[in-house]
Amino acid sequence: MHPPTPLRLARSWLAWLAGSALLAALPACNEHSFVPADDIPDVPDEWFTVNISGNDDLDILFVVDNSGSMGEEQATLATNLAAFTEILERPEVAKNYRIGITTTDDGHPWCGTTGPESGALQLRSCRSHLDDFVYDGAESIDMSEAACTALCPEAWAEIETLPTTTLHDDTPRARNWIESLAGVTNLPEGLSPAQALQCLAPQGIAGCGFESPLESMYQALRHTQDADGPDFDFIRELAVLMVVIVTDEEDCSYNREWESIFLPEGNRVFWSNEDDTSPTSAVCWNAGVACTGSGTYDECHAVDLDVNGNSVAEDDAEELAVLHPMSRYVEQLQELEEHKRSSWPSQEILVSVVGGVGSNGDVTYQDADDPEFQRIFGIGPGCESESGRAVPLVRLRELAEAFAVGDGPSMASICQGDYTSVFEPVAETLVERVQPACMPTCVDDTDTSTVELDPSCMLRQEAPFGSVQWEVPRCEVGGALPEGSDVCYEPLVGEALDDYCADMGFNLQFEIVRREGIYVPPGTEIQARCERSEDPEGDCPDLL
Repeated sequence: MHPPTPLRLARSWLAWLAGSALLAALPACNEHSFVPADDIPDVPDEWFTVNISGNDDLDILFVVDNSGSMGEEQATLATNLAAFTEILERPEVAKNYRIGITTTDDGHPWCGTTGPESGALQLRSCRSHLDDFVYDGAESIDMSEAACTALCPEAWAEIETLPTTTLHDDTPRARNWIESLAGVTNLPEGLSPAQALQCLAPQGIAGCGFESPLESMYQALRHTQDADGPDFDFIRELAVLMVVIVTDEEDCSYNREWESIFLPEGNRVFWSNEDDTSPTSAVCWNAGVACTGSGTYDECHAVDLDVNGNSVAEDDAEELAVLHPMSRYVEQLQELEEHKRSSWPSQEILVSVVGGVGSNGDVTYQDADDPEFQRIFGIGPGCESESGRAVPLVRLRELAEAFAVGDGPSMASICQGDYTSVFEPVAETLVERVQPACMPTCVDDTDTSTVELDPSCMLRQEAPFGSVQWEVPRCEVGGALPEGSDVCYEPLVGEALDDYCADMGFNLQFEIVRREGIYVPPGTEIQARCERSEDPEGDCPDLL
């Protein structure tokens, strides 16, 4: 017997997707209206929601710099992704995940021949567009072997996902993302998520050199709201969202109303050299960053400036600032996070950046010793290695700080060979959500002739956003699933109790056993009803 299909929250989720205000009316996790199953007898005791696990659904959006200087870094990213999937697939981390990939190319008046992808999810094998791995700038660079063919087998020159449905789309379709639900992927037979990412993540080096990772992220999240678009429903209601930005420059997400700051006939107030025939990335730095000190700076921070270089009031920044204000991106993620929390109160959004920081994640701001680097980027490198130099983070750092989890923002150096440090906070955050399934009351011993507690309990399971529920039977000998059931429970007592339950003073814990390959939506609850002790002070003296 398979669990019933969860009722859908299409109206509330699509209301957010359409850009409406957050819905305060969404129910909290424990505010459901129960409809008892016919085969669960009525007993004189209340039901308790038993915490069986945290939310182990994870949506990951990669925003990958595909400009001409990113060849070595994309090769390093592809190499790291095998380790990344190992972290994801730890049993205690993310049983169910989706991964979408886009680029930093959002278009620019000086990038007429590139994309732009503008946040659209990209799902194509790097072998299918090897021309994008050749950069024909001042020096021709061909990174097709290092960043693609050495890691992606020829057998996967073309990749199409298997048709799947989503919460709001019942029609099976090939999606523009990788997903793994209860160990079942949407990838062709023989293609693992690790191998798929090594083929799909490298985006080439033919993209725009005025990188706009923040605007690409913004547009990618908007694309997931378009019911008529191919990326619709990538973001799930109750999944943890992680955004990973990989770039060797600072953000240049500009307001198209003020693109004249990049044009020779426009105001050159942000140009490093007014006599240049074309703008450099320094325009982006000068138009969006201010620093205190000189030479080696005390700090640098994002600023909102108008077309003449004057400060813009916060209320006018979206309209008058030449670069989109940071509030545009922080507020977008905050609204999404708050919406998610209306259904799952402990929900979080994670932001990680692989960019121009030191090996310990610290950022250094100083003028460059190389005058040409200073002219091109407006600041000295934030890190250097044999593969190149990267501009220090300011706008991207502030976004990571706004969504920091734990001890600080999740940032890793793009100049080093190991990026997995930005993925570890995901594992830590998800593991923290998992707690043992303690019965939150003192349970009666129905058979005092034995030493150990002999509880009398009934359990039921409820899918999210609905009143559909079904009985959870006790497991058979050895923890085996009863015939026809996809879930069962084992009572744990005495020394078998987890320290967490014992320290809380509880005397019963449940171990939930599920059939392999059965997807359980986040928010699914287990309720338990047990005969309670008439002498809790004697039977559970340490109960808090």
